[in-house]
Amino acid sequence: MITNMLRGAAAFCLALTPLALPSPTAGATAIATMVPAPDVLPLEDAVGRLPVVEEDRTGYTRDSFKHWNTGLDAADGCDTRDEVLLAEAVQEPAVAAGCKLSGGKWNSYYDGVEVGEADKLGIDHMVPLAEAWESGAVTWDAERREAYANDQGVAASLVAVTARTIRSKADQDPATWMPPLPEAHCRYIGEWTATKLRWGLAADQTEAEALKVYAEACETTVVHYSPAP
Repeated sequence: MITNMLRGAAAFCLALTPLALPSPTAGATAIATMVPAPDVLPLEDAVGRLPVVEEDRTGYTRDSFKHWNTGLDAADGCDTRDEVLLAEAVQEPAVAAGCKLSGGKWNSYYDGVEVGEADKLGIDHMVPLAEAWESGAVTWDAERREAYANDQGVAASLVAVTARTIRSKADQDPATWMPPLPEAHCRYIGEWTATKLRWGLAADQTEAEALKVYAEACETTVVHYSPAP
């Protein structure tokens, strides 16, 4: 069963950690040539790379982004949601047939809550689907939108957190919503910015101004991102 293979280590408050490549063998060299080296930027510089455009949600429906798909390994019965839960567990759950999870523990970094039941967690798209649509995904084809909605290439794209924080966040950007735990703010802004840069998404003026304010306060936060395939 696949857990952390493609998602990499979880990012913490001051940095988003890039994927580690295998040791330098012939096979690893071949892999390295296929994976773009991540850009590493201070948060303020990363925010400055986001194009600022007027956003328009016209035509958006959640069905425009197919999720959750069968994940990284269809044979194990786990879909993307299950794979994220397995990858982010701080205590591994038991996995029954059909990828039924029981036990285990997770830390919901948005609110600092420890959760012991998988069904009390939700999987948050760091940049919500509606926000992605209006900041660039409207021009994508269905295949790329599905890839976005199920992105396990980096840990920041999808995050297991309490369902109530996801409901509170809904489709809002950082101009109108931030995690309730203040200690999570720098990490959250770093991951939001990294996700937008990874997928070539823009920001609207109000969002961009909010990101700049947070970036000034998070002066030691570093963003690592690689463009999506």
